[in-house]
Amino acid sequence: MNIEWEKLSPIPGWGIVVEDDPILRVLMVDILAEIGLHSLDFETADEALIYLLSRPNDCSLVIADHGLPGQLQGAELVALVKTKWPSIATILTSGYALDASTVPTSTTYLEKPWSLEDLVMAVANLLQPGRPLQKTS
Repeated sequence: MNIEWEKLSPIPGWGIVVEDDPILRVLMVDILAEIGLHSLDFETADEALIYLLSRPNDCSLVIADHGLPGQLQGAELVALVKTKWPSIATILTSGYALDASTVPTSTTYLEKPWSLEDLVMAVANLLQPGRPLQKTS
């Protein structure tokens, strides 16, 4: 299955990617850039939260892996974001099956390994809910 990414309107603003695997983190940033969303990336949720507290304006999206080094885990970061900035869309990922109660309300959960299409669809559904992407074979 392929997604016609070119049919996705550019996504304004910027997002944050929190992932401790450097290769996956760069891949996620590249995917977001391809669909028009600028993003900053962080290895830990602690660093991402510190940055967000200083500059939350226009942040559209936070994508966080659950298992991260540092004090905060991904689900904790997402819960804090949803409490302080409820308009920011959130995606939580994990390589381990998480109990549904771990995933904060109004958060999309992507279990690893997710596909590029899964990530793009999740972002598009959150940030452009009225304009779903078309799947092609």
